Amino acid sequence: MARVPSKTELLAYFAEHPGESDRREIARAFGLRGSERIELKRLLRELEAEGALDRRRRSYREPDDLPPVGVIVVTGLTAEGEPLARSLDRSGEGEGPRILCLQRTGDPALGPGDRALARLARVDAETHDYEARIIRRIAQTPRKILGVFRRTAEGGRLVPIDKGAAREWLVPPDATSRARDGELVEAEPAGAAPRLGLPRARVIDRLGDPSAPKAVSLIAIHQHGLPLDFPEAALAEAEAAPAAVAAAGREDLRDIPFVTIDPEDARDHDDAVWAGPDPDPGNPGGHVLWVAIADVAAHVRPGSALDREARRRGNSTYFPDRVVPMLPERLSADLCSLQEGADRPCLAVRMTIGADGAKRGHRFVRGLMRSAASLTYAEVQAATEGRTSARTAPLLAGVIAPLYAAHAALARARARRQPLDLDLPERRIRLAPDGRVEAVGFAERLEAHRLIEEFMVLANVAAAEELTARRRPLLFRVHEEPAPEKLEALRAVAEAAGFALARGQVLRTAHLNRLLAEAAGSDASELINLATLRALPQAFYSPRNLGHFGLALPAYAHFTSPIRRYADLIVHRALIAAHRWGDDGLSDEDIARLEDTAQRISEAERRSLAAERDTADRYLAAYLSDRLGAEFTGRITGVARFGAFVKLDETGADGLIPVRSLGREFFHYDAAGQTLMGADSGRTIAPGQRVRVRLVEAVPVTGGLMLDLVEGAGEAVARGAGPRRGGRAGPGRRRVTRAPRGPARRV
Repeated sequence: MARVPSKTELLAYFAEHPGESDRREIARAFGLRGSERIELKRLLRELEAEGALDRRRRSYREPDDLPPVGVIVVTGLTAEGEPLARSLDRSGEGEGPRILCLQRTGDPALGPGDRALARLARVDAETHDYEARIIRRIAQTPRKILGVFRRTAEGGRLVPIDKGAAREWLVPPDATSRARDGELVEAEPAGAAPRLGLPRARVIDRLGDPSAPKAVSLIAIHQHGLPLDFPEAALAEAEAAPAAVAAAGREDLRDIPFVTIDPEDARDHDDAVWAGPDPDPGNPGGHVLWVAIADVAAHVRPGSALDREARRRGNSTYFPDRVVPMLPERLSADLCSLQEGADRPCLAVRMTIGADGAKRGHRFVRGLMRSAASLTYAEVQAATEGRTSARTAPLLAGVIAPLYAAHAALARARARRQPLDLDLPERRIRLAPDGRVEAVGFAERLEAHRLIEEFMVLANVAAAEELTARRRPLLFRVHEEPAPEKLEALRAVAEAAGFALARGQVLRTAHLNRLLAEAAGSDASELINLATLRALPQAFYSPRNLGHFGLALPAYAHFTSPIRRYADLIVHRALIAAHRWGDDGLSDEDIARLEDTAQRISEAERRSLAAERDTADRYLAAYLSDRLGAEFTGRITGVARFGAFVKLDETGADGLIPVRSLGREFFHYDAAGQTLMGADSGRTIAPGQRVRVRLVEAVPVTGGLMLDLVEGAGEAVARGAGPRRGGRAGPGRRRVTRAPRGPARRV
């Protein structure tokens, strides 16, 4: 009869036979039969409970033995920028084996939080236990659960803050990380979901009081996985950056009186402009336009820690109370900011424009500039309207007026080109010093905004044309035309509102603009604008030129905001390499991974958009939470099986009228027609209808608003004033496709 091995002998066996081992194989190895196998099973269970073995299905291995192929998650970077990781195929206590990722040319770049499928090999090194060769990056980030922790006798419950979350999570006593009752926490799923009962989660981070005003944007930052803190290596590089860049090899542009024009609260200035009459007699009535952009590439070199972090972030993200920047403040608000009176390195383009607004030529330079003034949109607009100040009066004739003259010419070219002319309100949330919402309104739209945006569009076009002509790789900004099914949905909405969208022809922006113009000034104007916006795909980055539908341009690239967008930095490097302006141009590694970079920064842009939108929803819910029972006017913007969505006129907030609150009758949902119809009354609820609603619930931690229908949507359900007719909006509106500067733009 064979002797049942001891726990020590079993662990020695696993050390000699790394990898997974079936219990039958272990029994055969020790010659065990019958009751001896029952004892072996008991010993294995004890070793598993003690954490000495890791059980996967019907096999065992030591916790620190990893499979030859497995999923890893990057936990940080070495001083040389190589990713360090841990295995997700291990459930033992502690950090587990240390994994160094050996990246080859063409491998996707990995940053903290990224997951990948990798081949793993054990090594005997002081700094790590395994080396990994990447097979592929797993695009979906690990699921994080953000919620409020509620302590119970069994450990705790996690109440998710996501509006769509339908269930709570059970937190075992050993997975609470000492979270307090009512605290906002970040957690992750713990094990496979059970067939019965609540799924389990473990708390991985405690975020504090969820009702604190400053927690609103923090919730979005954690929920969407935005990188908040910069790695020490990136901060060290930023601090070590020289305050001045050598002028050698640069064109001296300091005699040109460039000005920056930005919002009043702008902390960085990455573009400056100047315009004047074209002295060329062959271009009568023409203009010369200079656009100078901060030379970020001079400070953020390919392969540096700053470059890796900027690529990981993709863009800056803007909240009412803070900014999550792409670059450390030392660069974004200082060395790369075109501050008034300071010498700054730049990449600039000189463009000649005909009297008709057509671009006749351009020339790029790597230069040194000095901003003559840092102006705001409001003061530039005031100066053109005759309200000059001590700052703008000296600049009006020689600087500001020529800018507006060039803009007037570009407006003529724009009218011929007919980019999409959406007219939608831009919500503006103003916070008090303590972080609470002080007011909600809509941003004023000035001609000064349109001036800068048109200049930036033209500079971006010039960059795309320059690099295409030189056959240089770059990242294009791509916007495809609407899908047929989206176009049909738009056509259905338009026809229901009494308008028509032409069929049977190649769709152009001019067709959509005609529809928008017909609806302008009518009660359906906002509905048609929203429906058009929803029909459009989201713009993205690609190394292939697929054109830009929304701007009606054959080639377009982002060049004008390298402080805030990584795509612009890539275009700057491409220009540097194409003109041989230095050794900090587009590297071979940059070129090899352009496709991956395009995908990553497109994903980062969507992440930022979602975080900004969710934060605005939460601020608005907090702002309205003390007005429960109040009535508001609004418009139905969409319907679903479970209810109707309403946008409130006063704040632009979105709320839900649950179908259960519409009455006792059953409502049929028509997905194609986008309607809810009462089975008994025939009352139809559809997008575009004006309604009066009552606010019954506002949950700041989720951003959810629950509404009751008071009047409108088919028939009155309570006495009150009749629905108000909408009209063409005044100054608080924006042209969506005219905003190439910031990262959070649809096109």
